[in-house]
Amino acid sequence: MKLMIFGATGGTGARLLDQVLEAGHDVTILARNPTSISHENVTVLQGNVLNPGPWQSLVAGQDAVLSCLGSTDRKHATTVYSEGTANILAAIRSGAVRRLICLSSAGLDIAPETPLAQRLVTRLVIQRIYRHGYADMAKMENLVTASDTDWTVIRPPMLTNGPLRAEYRTAANAHLTNPKSISRADLAHYILNHINDQDTWKNIVEISQ
Repeated sequence: MKLMIFGATGGTGARLLDQVLEAGHDVTILARNPTSISHENVTVLQGNVLNPGPWQSLVAGQDAVLSCLGSTDRKHATTVYSEGTANILAAIRSGAVRRLICLSSAGLDIAPETPLAQRLVTRLVIQRIYRHGYADMAKMENLVTASDTDWTVIRPPMLTNGPLRAEYRTAANAHLTNPKSISRADLAHYILNHINDQDTWKNIVEISQ
């Protein structure tokens, strides 16, 4: 497949890039600093997803677009999720590609059956710490779910640097029971192995170990 990855220099994106290349796919990525990419057999475009530009013309030729966009800045508001995804969607609309997978967070929505103590920690601590990112993720989800694409939004819980085990639980348009964490490697594995899974299209998927 011809795949374009956004956020390939981040924690999950880097692991996804490794697995995509190992599987033998044709990969294009966008990077503000192309020298940060040491992989061979990768088409690297210099650019910023927040700035529309020539990179958008290459989106049209892909079989699927995989977005692992993220921000590590907890103190300030961000638009990397919403504006970045809006630019990706604009590029998708100009071509034939329809498949879009993007990452969000399980922290956006607290399951009704969540134990009280965990609910309080999520609402009073986690959602406050990540409030800027979560607010922009919510905007991103609204853009994606309203789009005329074959989209999947994936909501992982806490991410770890654990090994690839290819073992995880998922729930489509529903809450998982007791989600705790998932390794970035396993999250990348799920993304790669569900690109052509039509059962995940137009679904918000929760995932956890």
